[in-house]
Amino acid sequence: MIGHFDVVALGEFLIDFTENGRSAQGNPLFEANPGGAPCNVLAMLKKLGHACAFVGKVGDDLFGRMLRDTALEAGISTEGLLLDPEAHTTLAFVKTLPNGDRDFSFYRDPGADALLRAEELPEALIAGATIFHFGSLSMTHAGVRRATRRAVELAKQGGALISFDPNLRPPLWNSMEEAKEQMHWGLSRCDILKIADNELLFLTGETDFDLGAAQLREAYPNIRLLNVTAGPDGSRAYHEDKTVVVPAFRLGGTIETTGAGDTFCASVLHYVLQNGVSGLTEAQLTEMLRFANAAAYLVTTKKGAIRSMPEPEAIASVLAQTTSR
Repeated sequence: MIGHFDVVALGEFLIDFTENGRSAQGNPLFEANPGGAPCNVLAMLKKLGHACAFVGKVGDDLFGRMLRDTALEAGISTEGLLLDPEAHTTLAFVKTLPNGDRDFSFYRDPGADALLRAEELPEALIAGATIFHFGSLSMTHAGVRRATRRAVELAKQGGALISFDPNLRPPLWNSMEEAKEQMHWGLSRCDILKIADNELLFLTGETDFDLGAAQLREAYPNIRLLNVTAGPDGSRAYHEDKTVVVPAFRLGGTIETTGAGDTFCASVLHYVLQNGVSGLTEAQLTEMLRFANAAAYLVTTKKGAIRSMPEPEAIASVLAQTTSR
């Protein structure tokens, strides 16, 4: 049954302050980019024509109102977004490393996103989703953890597919053991898993993608589609008895990787909404990964995420080029 919204996502909604040159005095300049993985995913899905809604909390401050307006501008429903009059919106300062990866410093003690409570959830909105998406950062604190678990329960009761992205951010956890425990809970509930290579290593101890994926699939047979992203090394899909590997698009122009994984994740959910999550052929999995890789490549050529999501025409243009190597 098609829900009122194709995808409902819950989690952090924050400002990514990304480096943008230096002032005349030599001081680093930071640009305030609206971000947060769940809403990044929704922004890309909206570009691809899907009805999306966000559930979460921001501060009733300059940045929180900016985030609300940005979501509305992107066409994302904010009926599940709360503005907290006391807590501040979470901020993340992002330093781009020479290889394009990032180092994060978070201001969240806790931020408003970590204060969402189970009794504040828009239950009908969540229960009506076709896909419910979440990550691990809404499980770092006890209250929002209860809210996240309740939301997953509501979505499952409504018949939604559950999508999970571990999205490892070590500075936000009290301990790595706690992070691992909560991520394993997410793995135990999801139908669709998007996991980065470093997260696969963290959770399984395996550097071999096939061995790591096999370990997770054996432990969690509920996972129907498992995708591993490896940046410039492309991506892999594990589905039923099939494994498909697709190289990354290396066409130059990469500035930073913020939002690339979220863009990939959204592209996969787009494919699932169109084709389902059962009986996908190798050709279909290859098509899915090529599309997701192309979209992820394009977002790396701009700063930020929500306002940098590529248009479908741009993705089609990349796919038309045979330089996928």
